[in-house]
Amino acid sequence: MRATRSIPTLDDVAKKAGVSTATVSRCLNSPERVVQSTRKRVMKAVDSLGYTPNFGARVMAAKRTFTIGAIVPTMENSIFARGLQAFQEALDTRGYTLLVSSTAYRPEAEEKQIRALVARGADGLLLIGHDRDPALYRYLERQAVPALIAWAYAPHISQPAIGFDNRAAMRLLAEEVIARGHKRIGVISAIVKGNDRASERLEGIKDAAKALGIPSDHLYVVETPYGIETGADAMNKLMQGQQPPTVVMCGNDVLAAGALRAAKAMGLAVPEDISVTGFDDIELARFVTPTLTTVHVPHREMGTKAAATLIGLVEGGPAGPPVELGISVEIRESLGPAKTA
Repeated sequence: MRATRSIPTLDDVAKKAGVSTATVSRCLNSPERVVQSTRKRVMKAVDSLGYTPNFGARVMAAKRTFTIGAIVPTMENSIFARGLQAFQEALDTRGYTLLVSSTAYRPEAEEKQIRALVARGADGLLLIGHDRDPALYRYLERQAVPALIAWAYAPHISQPAIGFDNRAAMRLLAEEVIARGHKRIGVISAIVKGNDRASERLEGIKDAAKALGIPSDHLYVVETPYGIETGADAMNKLMQGQQPPTVVMCGNDVLAAGALRAAKAMGLAVPEDISVTGFDDIELARFVTPTLTTVHVPHREMGTKAAATLIGLVEGGPAGPPVELGISVEIRESLGPAKTA
């Protein structure tokens, strides 16, 4: 016959540690409020008994689940990984658990996941970019579930956000590209429909080209899903024309890695024959050959600040204005002067 398992209680921990149940509760929920010697004694009792706090009781007492949802467009590459890691670390220090789901860039999937996370009691949501049906924001407002936008910054939109100006960032990089004599510019962009980050980056290139006198017919744009293979395929398409570009600007570093691989397969030297740039400055950018010129995005800073801001909203704090983080253009080996005919 199987023995019945005895589940340790808060009272058991208190008796073993020689303290009150209130002290045990403070050790678990607000350890900074308990002196170190007492905290060590309580945690030793927790460990020896194998005590696990009653999640349901905590939820009922606080009227929160201490769960935050994050819905990202993809988990197939590392575009969002560094920011989400920092986001989770910051949540953990405040006693919150992170639930992550991905949409494969499908708006209908995002709506389904938003509703599912709300139904499961998520206290708040982290969403990527602004481009979604306004009805979803109204739904979240009715449910009293705050949402914070990351990876994008739009001062004219009132939704709480911590991100960066994708359009201005890509314009800065495009200006660096054009300053090196490039007048035929290929662009490998993500699918812009439903992706405001991709569309803003493309517009940033167009802004720089127009301001610096590059004719619009000297911009060659291929839209493709994110991926190394898709980046390579797009690079092949761009290089098949009678007047191929002298530089290929990619919507992120993953696409750029594919473009570099395709250039090598075609026997093209980078940057002597063709220059390539990316966006994001993920770890990959510093390890491909040649190293990748790109836009550095402060992923960890964004994740940490997003966690603090969202917890503030969940705990009843005011929604401040959108926060813009700084970016920088990182010039590396993959960008050189335009090849002369």
